[in-house]
Amino acid sequence: MFDTQHPDFTFVNAAVAGGGGSQAKQKLAADLAAQNPPDSFQAHAGAELSDYIDALQIEDVSYLYDKFDLREAFPATLIDRLTVDGKIYSVPTNVHRANVVWANPAVLEEAGIDPAQVLADIDSWIADMEKVKAAGKIPITVGMAWTQLQLLETVLMAELGADGYTGLFDGKTAWDGPEVTAALDKFATIIDLADKSYLNEDWEPALNPVLSGDAAYNVMGDWAIAAFDAADKVYGTDYLAFPVPGTEGMFDFLADSFTLPVGAPNVAGAEAWMETISSMEGQITFNTIKGSIPARSDLTADDIALFSEYQQDAMKAFAEDTIVSSIAHGAATPVAVSNAMNDAVAKFSQGASDVAGLQAEPTAAAAPMSN
Repeated sequence: MFDTQHPDFTFVNAAVAGGGGSQAKQKLAADLAAQNPPDSFQAHAGAELSDYIDALQIEDVSYLYDKFDLREAFPATLIDRLTVDGKIYSVPTNVHRANVVWANPAVLEEAGIDPAQVLADIDSWIADMEKVKAAGKIPITVGMAWTQLQLLETVLMAELGADGYTGLFDGKTAWDGPEVTAALDKFATIIDLADKSYLNEDWEPALNPVLSGDAAYNVMGDWAIAAFDAADKVYGTDYLAFPVPGTEGMFDFLADSFTLPVGAPNVAGAEAWMETISSMEGQITFNTIKGSIPARSDLTADDIALFSEYQQDAMKAFAEDTIVSSIAHGAATPVAVSNAMNDAVAKFSQGASDVAGLQAEPTAAAAPMSN
């Protein structure tokens, strides 16, 4: 599509594979420090960009929002989340939802659980996990540290509510408060119910037991659809997807976005790329494949009909729900804070700390955000 829209440019994919993105970030950091930036790089929209902004490593691309009419195409809630001191530093190609439970209905039925029921809170969900365990199946699978952090943020959302959860990032909610302690206790119970053999695995191996009928639940972003599609599973029949109990009416937001580095050697090419990924055609093509939803809110009914049932539900939720930002995926916190929280949950899940330790490390890591 880029070649068709911009035949005067040649797109070079310089993606770095491996390490769940860590190797790519290491190379990017080295290139930026050496003043040898790529023309554009992908990063999560939101607070993750603050390190690059503070280091004067990425440009303000607000002018592209005017040039491509993106202020009208993107919803105001998204524009607000992208804006830092009146400037915008990235162009999103999609929106993902992180507070999604993926469930195997056959496993639930074996445990005497009605797959159609709507659970009101984390306590009810834990009670159902206990039923699954008693039936001889795995209640929930959880993967490596970032997936554990994603699960934790959804428990915090459920227990604190949207305002309380958001308050964790501006000092209005105390990380060392009793409400957070109660949420962490429930997170600890869920980790106890999880199959520990997957705690060092990436998200897809950890999700596989749900596909195979060995496990009931997994919490993952909606990119998980790709795994179900690859296994020829049918949404609503072979698997279910619903908000983490207690987070109904909240949308745990993250977005893949592209930037314009300071000193980019081919600014015109980067601008052309960002025009393609933000265009109606580009967003429809990309998101129908990936399982996310377009950042654009100006799709017609015919456009929306191109997407899966789950994606259409997600579009409706993004338009109507209260939007909160993901910790695990860089929307809520700078990289240093999310990394510290990753380390804290990994230590906890491996038995190297207790709830008090789990609470103390994020409290210290997040302290600069409230100053």
